Amino acid sequence: MTLGRATAVTDTGRRRRRNEDAYVCDPPLFAIADGMGGAQAGEIASHLAATSLRHAERDGPSDEQHVVRLIQDANRSVYERARTDEATSGMGTTMTVALVDGEIVRIGHVGDSRAYLVRDHALEQLTEDHSLVGELIRSGRLSPEEAEAHPHRSVITRVLGTDPEVKVDAFSITTKPGDLFMLCSDGLTSMVDDVRILEVLEAHQGDVQAAAQALVAEANASGGEDNITVVLFRIAALDDTAELPGMLLDPEPEGTPVDEDTLSGLEPVPAVQAALPVAAAAPPAKRRRFPWRIAFPLAVVLLVVIAGLAVFGASRANFVGADGNGYVAVYQGLPWNLPFGIHLYREVYTSRLLAAELSRADRRKLFDHTLRSRGSAESLVKQYGRYVVGPQ
Repeated sequence: MTLGRATAVTDTGRRRRRNEDAYVCDPPLFAIADGMGGAQAGEIASHLAATSLRHAERDGPSDEQHVVRLIQDANRSVYERARTDEATSGMGTTMTVALVDGEIVRIGHVGDSRAYLVRDHALEQLTEDHSLVGELIRSGRLSPEEAEAHPHRSVITRVLGTDPEVKVDAFSITTKPGDLFMLCSDGLTSMVDDVRILEVLEAHQGDVQAAAQALVAEANASGGEDNITVVLFRIAALDDTAELPGMLLDPEPEGTPVDEDTLSGLEPVPAVQAALPVAAAAPPAKRRRFPWRIAFPLAVVLLVVIAGLAVFGASRANFVGADGNGYVAVYQGLPWNLPFGIHLYREVYTSRLLAAELSRADRRKLFDHTLRSRGSAESLVKQYGRYVVGPQ
């Protein structure tokens, strides 16, 4: 089982001046944090928690306790800052984490941000809200409909940062091909009900970026009373095509169009954009086929030309992309794939810099796949030094 495309979109909403949400979209690790506190403390809390996750040790067994430890470490990071800095005293943040481990997704959760699963055209809420109304619903004293209008619906009963230790809900989900997971802040779920969320996700099957943007737009259209953040990741379906360098993480959550280029009809490496499932493609238009005796020689000539270009490109051209784990890398060759799984490039240098850590402007330059010399490509990678987490 492999990861398909993943993306994250965040928005301040229509009523708030600052965005106190932060997220991690760093396959196989995903998370969302919704901060709270006076002044800018909520923003600090969520970003500290997200930064803690990014710096966390990834080695060791991947089990539910590993996810718990990640969240406990994030909790201590927020708690220590609040304890030593009077300006941030009392700050806290929710945190919902998803860690993909083969066919298993480990979930860790504190607060009222949520994790959902879309499977077989149904939306399932995986986490329970650690909130006053959540407890009232579970005890049977309040219906979900009554909770939507409850005056204390925003009161959280469990957060990171207020105590040295925090109780973490942790569990595992066995995935199936095609599963879609969503992490989101309550800025979405307080504005858009589950029925509409599912409708939007189903309407954008195969395009997680468009789905995330549409959900944020729905929340804003309903009032946008809070910050809105959506993280989506999909388990690759059986008919998904093989992924290319830089395909896991969407570099431009805000939807900036990516220019495409072609060479003799070959498909270029997309800017961290997963290929659509074969089943989702429109049926090809019928066209007159070349006779086999003509088509075969033409194909041979084309392959010879391509092979020549590949040899030239392999010796002289390089481009920058991201590897399957989301790290910025340098590839030697031409940024195209041939049929039958043939690549015209090979990875020659991998940095320890994650594509998700770059600003949107740097990501646009990173994924334009401009051909350059090896030295120029490695120099470009070394220039990317900014560390970006959460809203940008």
